[in-house]
Amino acid sequence: MTHSVRAGAYSPHLDGDRDWRDTATRYALLPLRIFLGVTFIYAGIDKLTDSAFMKDAGSGSIGDMMRAVRDSSAIPALVDMSLESPVAFGYAIALGELAVGIGALIGLLTRVAALSGALISLSLWLTVSWAAEPYYYGNDLPYMFCWVPLVLAGAPLWSLDALIRNRRSRGRY
Repeated sequence: MTHSVRAGAYSPHLDGDRDWRDTATRYALLPLRIFLGVTFIYAGIDKLTDSAFMKDAGSGSIGDMMRAVRDSSAIPALVDMSLESPVAFGYAIALGELAVGIGALIGLLTRVAALSGALISLSLWLTVSWAAEPYYYGNDLPYMFCWVPLVLAGAPLWSLDALIRNRRSRGRY
């Protein structure tokens, strides 16, 4: 069996000649990073500043929301754990979203932030939005998959990760 490179196949040149496709390829994950970072920062701040949300009970509270989804969630035991201390769970989710969003936006520990974002989205999908019908009405599943490219690729450009990596390679860090 012969393996060869197909004529006209495209592969980005990381050093040397660059055309618009090379540039687009290098910056392809930046809009996703910005979107997810801003969205998760907003979600965390929104939860932290909503006085109704951070309560054990009452209209709009994390406690009432978790009790409402308990029987329709994929993993009721996970909801039961959150109901042991709904306010602490609410703060954990909000602070987690904030940390993940900041990490993604500035590109610091990007793969760790992206994995954490994917896990937050997965846990919310398995609990809060599991009963959405059809499944694509729930937004947590697409968010989980949006984090996957950042888990795999990190933030190679315009990030603190890249800055640290460049300084280490020059022996300055």
